[in-house]
Amino acid sequence: MYTGIDLQQALIDVLMGFGLTQGVAKVLWMPLPMLLVFLVASVLALVCTWLERKVSAAAQQRIGPEYMGPFGVLVPLADVGKLIIKQDIIPAKADPILFTLGPVIVFISVFLCYLVIPFGQNLLISDVGTGIFLVIAISSIAPIGLLMSGYSSNNKYALLGGLRAAAQSISYEIPLALAALAIVLMSNGLSTVSIVNQQADYGILSWNVWRQPIGFVIFLISALAECERLPFDLPEAEEELVAGYQTEYTGVKFMLFYGSSYANLLLAGLLVAVLYLGGWELPFPIDRISDWFGISKNTPWWQIITASLGITMTLLKAYLFIFTAILLRWTVPRVRIDQLLDLGWKFLLPIGLVNLLLTAAFKIALPNYFGG
Repeated sequence: MYTGIDLQQALIDVLMGFGLTQGVAKVLWMPLPMLLVFLVASVLALVCTWLERKVSAAAQQRIGPEYMGPFGVLVPLADVGKLIIKQDIIPAKADPILFTLGPVIVFISVFLCYLVIPFGQNLLISDVGTGIFLVIAISSIAPIGLLMSGYSSNNKYALLGGLRAAAQSISYEIPLALAALAIVLMSNGLSTVSIVNQQADYGILSWNVWRQPIGFVIFLISALAECERLPFDLPEAEEELVAGYQTEYTGVKFMLFYGSSYANLLLAGLLVAVLYLGGWELPFPIDRISDWFGISKNTPWWQIITASLGITMTLLKAYLFIFTAILLRWTVPRVRIDQLLDLGWKFLLPIGLVNLLLTAAFKIALPNYFGG
C-alpha cells in the first residue's frame, strides 16, 4: 500500500545505523519536527506579512516595498528586528503575570494547531484520530488569552477590546465547527490525512468544495472572523481610536500578537486546503501518472517528487485563501458589532445546522457520493 514518504522512519533508520537503539532514535526525533514546524510556520507567517503589503499595494495601484531586499522581501525581518529591540513596557497598575501570559497563550494556541496539519501523506507531526476537532479545541483557547490581555492591562478600552474579541471568537467558532463536522460526516473520520485521502479518487472533481458549497462559504466567513480580518477586525479597530486588547502592549509581547495573527491566517488557509480543496492532492490523480509510466509508487525518487508537489499544492491552495482575505480588506467596509454578532448567531449558525442535516440526508440517500 502506498503511504507516501515517511521522514520519521527514514531518520530513525539513519540514527539506528549509527548504533543507537530504536527508543533513543525516537527520542532524538521528537524535538526535530516540533522545531521544524515552529520555524516553518514562523517563516510562512512572515511571508504573509510581505504578501499583505504587495497585494494591498497592487489593489491600490501602488508598488509596495521594493528597496529592502529584492521586491522588499526583507521587510518582515525588519519588522521582527524593530519589535525585538523596542522597550518592553508593562503598565504600572497592570497585573504583570496575566499581562505576560495573555500573548503567550494566544501564540501557543495557534502554533500547536500546526501539529496535525498535513503537507503530504506522512509530512505532518502527528496523524491523530481526532485531528480536526483537536484544532478546533486548541484554537478555542485563544479567546482566553485575548480576554486575559485586556483585563490585565488595567485599561477600560483594552478590557472592552478583549471582551469584544472573545465574543467574536466564540460566536464564529460554532458555525466553523459545524462546517467542519459536515466534512467529518462525509469522510467517516476526524483525521486530517483521512479527509484528504477521501478527496483523492478523481482529482479536482472529488474535492469537498463541490459537495459542500454551503459549508465552504460558512467556513470561509467564520475563518475570516476568527482571524479578525476585515470586514470582521472589530477587536483591533475600536472605532479607529485604539488597538483594542493590544493597546498597552509593546516590543516582544506585541510581536507575539502580530505573529499569531498572521500564523492564524495561514492556518485558516491550510485548513481550507485540507477540508475543501484536496490538501496536497493535484487537480488530477498523480497515482494515474505513475501507473501510465510504470513507476512504482514506493520508488524513493518518485516519493520525493510527489512529496514536493504535495507541499507546493498545499501552500498554493492556502495562498488562494490568503489572497482572497487581503483583497477583501480593500473591497468591503467594516461591519458594526451588532451586525457581526447577528451574522454569526442568526444566519451562519442555523444555516450550518441545516447544512449538517442535509449532509446526513445525502449520506444516507447517495452513499457513493457522500461517504456512506
